[in-house]
Amino acid sequence: MEYNYPLSHHWTTEEIIDVVAFFQAVEKAYETQIARDSFMNAYKAFKKVVPSMSEEKTIFKEFEEASGFNSYRVVKKAKEGNDGDIITGSY
Repeated sequence: MEYNYPLSHHWTTEEIIDVVAFFQAVEKAYETQIARDSFMNAYKAFKKVVPSMSEEKTIFKEFEEASGFNSYRVVKKAKEGNDGDIITGSY
């Protein structure tokens, strides 16, 4: 797929890496599957970069418009899951 990740020019290189890793985890959940623990680690790193819920919603919306992947659904499923669960993007 050809699309750009929603990134801010204000972020450091390390922060951009964390945000991209999170979106790659969302993609993996949709395309195959991902361990809940791995996904939650990526989400926690993302939240250090984007602590604001309103900014998170904006970035999630931009990503969904570009990719078709709904980050919120994957995050919700991961939060409701248990350690050792496998997360998929299909609902």
